[in-house]
Parts: sequence; structure tokens; C-alpha cells
Amino acid sequence: MQGTKVVRPFPFFRAGARASQPQLSKPILVLEDVYKFFRPDQPTLRGVDLSVERGEFAFITGPSGAGKSTLLKLVYRELRVDEGRVLFCGRDIARLTDKSIPFLRRNLGIVFQDFRIIDHWTVFENVAVALEIVSMPQRLIRSRVAEALERVGLAGRGPEQTSNLSGGEKQRVAVARAIVPEPALILADEPTGNLDPHLAIDILTLFEEINSTGTTVLFATHDHSLISKRDHRLISIDEGRVSEAQQGLKHWQGSSGIHTLVG
Repeated sequence: MQGTKVVRPFPFFRAGARASQPQLSKPILVLEDVYKFFRPDQPTLRGVDLSVERGEFAFITGPSGAGKSTLLKLVYRELRVDEGRVLFCGRDIARLTDKSIPFLRRNLGIVFQDFRIIDHWTVFENVAVALEIVSMPQRLIRSRVAEALERVGLAGRGPEQTSNLSGGEKQRVAVARAIVPEPALILADEPTGNLDPHLAIDILTLFEEINSTGTTVLFATHDHSLISKRDHRLISIDEGRVSEAQQGLKHWQGSSGIHTLVG
């Protein structure tokens, strides 16, 4: 019936999927003069203008509390902008109804610092849930989960109890859950914050491998040691404003020193 028909507000963009040339030439994410207030007299984000192209890998950095997580939350609509617009694939996500937000998030893979996996579930169950919520057939779920676990270095470990895994392995499960729906954009919010330096590099490399297949990645971190090892685009947030370097710290032209920049 027409009254019960569900209309998906976004196409389900997939990494590597065919797209028209006009679509490919447009940024996947645009922030236009964005303001976010938690206190009336002190914006957490002020006048942010930002454009992210399809297939980019970018670090988002800045001191603790600078607004890195806030920016990501605006993209997956945990928060709303107070002023300005956030456009994902050309659509203003601030105008979405609450019922439409789950369809937005099916286009996004989100990875958190604290993993947010269920310890009493198996590895397979933690990854499969991202496909079960969209009613994907079980046969396809099994094959897609197996592929995702292989990509993150956990091939054959689906039956294991997640509570028995190390911190680095749990984060790999979280990454597998994020990539299994083949999202257009991955948002990584301090994904290495609870890991030692060696494991942090391993996880960063994993995100880079995912990016090499065409998935856009925004990687929020204040870890100077990670940022300094790579020449990815650098987006710095400080006192609510954004500064950029297209090729990492060695091309940084900001007025702040490096310790101020990354906290």
C-alpha cells in the first residue's frame, strides 16, 4: 500500500560501485558555514566550511575537546547543526526526519574508541548484526561477514567469543562491522585511543587498506605519532575553527605549534 511504502532517502552508495560521472565529480561530504553550540556564548564549531571528495583519506585532529567528535556526530546525525548545512551525497542531512536517519546510517561505517561490541556475542554475531538489521538473507550474510573478517585479519575466527579477544582484536571486529555493509564513508572516532602504539599503527594501516578500495575515510585522532607518519590530508579543529594541510604535518602552515595542534 502507498501509505506503508518505505522510501529510502539516500541511494545505498557502495565503495567501488558504478556511479554517473556527475555524481563522481561531486564531494561526498560538504559542511557549509556550520555552527554548533553547547553554550550560547561559546560555539564548539564556528563557521566551519569543509569539503571531502569521494575516496579521500583525511585525519581530523585538534586538542581534546576541540570538536572532533562533535563534527563526526553531525555527519551521522547524533547531533543537529545549529546553523549552516551538512550535505552527504548532496542531501541536507539536518532536514531528515527521525525515521529517515537509519537509512542515512546504512551509508556510513562508524568506528568508536571504545569498540562498542557485545562481549557475550561471538565475533560473527557482532559483525553480522550490521546486515541483519537490513534483513539481508542469511546466506549472503555468512559470505559477507567471512569476507569482512578476512579483510581485517580475523579470517576463521567468527565462532570465537568476543570477550576472549585482545583490545586490538576487538577493534578489528568493530572495523569489520563498519565495513561489512560496504559503506560509502567511514567515520573513525579516536579508533586507536585505547591501543598501544604498535597496535595503533596496525589499525591505521587497516583503515588505509580499506580506503585503497575506494571507501572515503575520516579518521579523528589527537595522536601526533600517527599523524606524523603519514601524508594524508590534515583537518585541524581549534577553538571551533578549521585549518587544513593537504599533505600532512610537513605541509602544515597553521599559526599554532604542533603541540597545540594535536593536544
